[in-house]
Formats: sequence, structure tokens, C-alpha cells
Amino acid sequence: MQKQYNPYANALDGLTIDNPVESFFNFCKERENIRLKREKGLPRPWSRDPIFQNGRFLNVFREDDRVSKSIFKFVDRLQCSLPELIRALFFARWCNHQEILDQISKEIFMRPYELKNQLRDSDYWCNENAYPVENIVWKNKIFSRINAATVLFDLIKKELTAMIIDSDKNVIRATEEINKYFRMKNDFPIFMAVIDIAWFRPDIISPNSHVPTGIGAVAYLDRLQNFLGLKNHQDTCEKIILLQKSYWPDAKRQLHPIDVEYLSCECRKYYSYLNATKKFEGKNFFQPYGKDRFL
Repeated sequence: MQKQYNPYANALDGLTIDNPVESFFNFCKERENIRLKREKGLPRPWSRDPIFQNGRFLNVFREDDRVSKSIFKFVDRLQCSLPELIRALFFARWCNHQEILDQISKEIFMRPYELKNQLRDSDYWCNENAYPVENIVWKNKIFSRINAATVLFDLIKKELTAMIIDSDKNVIRATEEINKYFRMKNDFPIFMAVIDIAWFRPDIISPNSHVPTGIGAVAYLDRLQNFLGLKNHQDTCEKIILLQKSYWPDAKRQLHPIDVEYLSCECRKYYSYLNATKKFEGKNFFQPYGKDRFL
């Protein structure tokens, strides 16, 4: 991932975490218990921890999150070839909005200019709060977020497919190759679209591939790396996956490098609240959806 300003770099400064590995897995277990209680329809609070009661956190397993579930349904509706799958996943991550993904039919998706016009009429076709998506460049032409999502990805789906196949199932390599063309300062949306391929075509992108470290995960992955005495974040992710057998043997599945990376981001968020470098306000404050909202 390209070097960029990291607003979270100092979020844990001054905070003592005696065993960041144990703390990592404690976070995972408590967050997963919250998900299970919530799915059973149990009333709030789902945790005695005030940080979990008030802060917003992703689920431990990516497939349990709302947008991820929408992507599964979206791709299932399309029933598409590999180039169309890749186009769909890039669109989904540029959109990243559950309600929009749930509404798009295969018929409209296959007509990119109509899709663009339909989305343009929406007040919120994309989720701007999830992560920033810049304009991108393709053959020296600049494309806005909506033009890239709807028209460009349809035009270049075969080129994207070739670059991803040539990466030898490696997420970092595929992300870097695509961004040579896109020229994004923050290539996180590319990374997300590429790693999503592993859900559907593990023969094209491996679920066990190393992944780039996002700026939100750096502070906690550094703690893990230093505690374990390792040389980089990739080795750290591999070690955490091995240690899962000792710290969390009854987890529903084995973690992958992408899981460790983004859970390190969630741990950084958790301990930022504890360190008072993050506050329960705005989009950070947890407000349940649907029937849970009033519990």
C-alpha cells in the first residue's frame, strides 16, 4: 500500500497492553459472543463492557457483516463469468452500500449507462462513511467514483481479470499492479475488491494470501509484531493464525491473513477508546438497526 498520512498512527501511544496477543483474541471472542447473542434475539446489552456497548465494531468474520452478506446475494443474482464477477466486486466495493446492492437487478447491472443514470438519481448511491474512494485514472483519463463504478469497470473488466490472474493468487501483487493504472493514493478499495474474489474463486485469489496493511491496522499490528519479535506484519499475521489453536480453539473457522489485518484495525479502535484518543460520537457511536434500535 502506498505511503500516506496515517491519522491513527499515535492512537495507542502511552497505553500499556501487557499481552497484545491475548488481548487480540479476547476482543475476538467477546465480539463474536455479541454477534451470537444478537442473532438469537437476546435483549441489550449484549456485553458488560461499556466500550462494546457504545462503540461500533465490525464482526469478527467478514462474511457476517451486512455489506458482505449483500455482496454474496448481489453476486449470486448475477450468476456471472470471471470478468463479470470481477467487475461486480469492484462495483460493490466502490458502492459499499447494502441497500443499493440489494436493489440492483441483473438486467440493470448489465446496462452500465442505465445503471449510472439510475444511481445518479439516488441521494446516497455509495457509502462515503465506510472509506474514501478517490477518482481514478485509466489511460490518462480521470474517472469519478460513479463513472468508474458503472462504466469504466465494465469497459476494462477483461484487463482487470488478466492482471489479477497474473498475480499468482497474491492479493498484494494484484492490488499493486492495478494501482499502477488507477494511481490512487489510498488503494484500500482495490484491495477489498481483490480479496473478495477469494470468497468466490479461491483458484484465482487465495484466501491465505498475504494482504497489505491498512492505515487503521498499523498501530495494533506493530504491537503484535514487537511482542512476538517478528520482522513484519505478514509474519505476524501468520503467527496469529497459528496461535489461534491455543487462544481460540472453538472458533467457527480458522482466521486468514485478511481477518488478522482487519481485526487488528478493530482492536486499534477498541483500545483507542480505552486510551481516550477516540470518542463515542458521530458515526463511532453504536446505534442498532431495525428491531434492535429500541432495545
